[in-house]
Amino acid sequence: TLTVTSANHWVTAWLGLELNMISILPVIAKQKHPRSTEAATKYFLTQATASALMLFASAINAWQTGSWNIMQLNNKLSCILMIAALAMKMGAAPTHFWLPEVMQGTTLATALLITTWQKIAPITLLYMISNHAEPIITLSIGLLSILVGGWGGFNQTQLRKMMAYSSIAHLGWTMTVISTVPNIALTNIIIYMIMSTPFFILLMTTASKTLQTMTTTWTHTPTATIILMLLLLSMAGLPPLTGFTPKLLILDNLVTHKLTITAATMAILSLLSLTFYLRTTYLLTSTAPPTTTQSTTTWRLKPHQNQITAFLTPIALFNITILPALLM
Repeated sequence: TLTVTSANHWVTAWLGLELNMISILPVIAKQKHPRSTEAATKYFLTQATASALMLFASAINAWQTGSWNIMQLNNKLSCILMIAALAMKMGAAPTHFWLPEVMQGTTLATALLITTWQKIAPITLLYMISNHAEPIITLSIGLLSILVGGWGGFNQTQLRKMMAYSSIAHLGWTMTVISTVPNIALTNIIIYMIMSTPFFILLMTTASKTLQTMTTTWTHTPTATIILMLLLLSMAGLPPLTGFTPKLLILDNLVTHKLTITAATMAILSLLSLTFYLRTTYLLTSTAPPTTTQSTTTWRLKPHQNQITAFLTPIALFNITILPALLM
């Protein structure tokens, strides 16, 4: 990942992405189970295809312009191909099919890695070529991702698959403004990572993999249940939680660029995501009676997990970072 983020040459960036992909394959296939092997194979095939497309795009650009510099992607065709390759690497629609399947076949810890750390490299490259990106293409990918992310998560009972579709929807919000205001797009993806990390850590702690097992967390970790509920609402983008801020900035920017209909469509499509977040919140907090266990150890968190959760949760829930700017 660091090789990609510090690269200046397309081949170096490609090499970094290949190393990144090869390194995570044993992590995905660590469990001795056919499903995890299948997930690793699917991940390898999609990432290898995207890498080949990326190399092809950069080769066309070098052939036409004589430059391998990442910032000088001047050829229109290679720019379109590059956006398609990076969208496939991240799991944005319409090349999103691998993401829910891969996440379902891995552990929660690996699923967290795939939704957060593995997105850093392609997002960095997209940020670097954003001034050459065609707004109509990034907008189309963004809108489709928001639609797919909302629609796909609707009937999910598996939390990992639900989070995969949530990731696709958040990527959609990022893609819509990457070509106009890349800084806001970057803010959006960083805030998403900050929100999903404590969420996954709490799921690992409570060993929740389905909506059914999630309903029982209240009895032994009431505090964790409340935090999970707030994190879900933050991911849904409800004010005054942090998740609302990037969405507000993105919609504001689209309206400024006379894209009011697009902004309205995105706001309406985000209601699909809101539905499954609210359903999960309801199952989490409103179905089981608030009875605490007789045991004295009500907070069963390992110390290191506790620290990460304690650090990231306030940032994920309260607009500490952006509140002064909003007030001004």
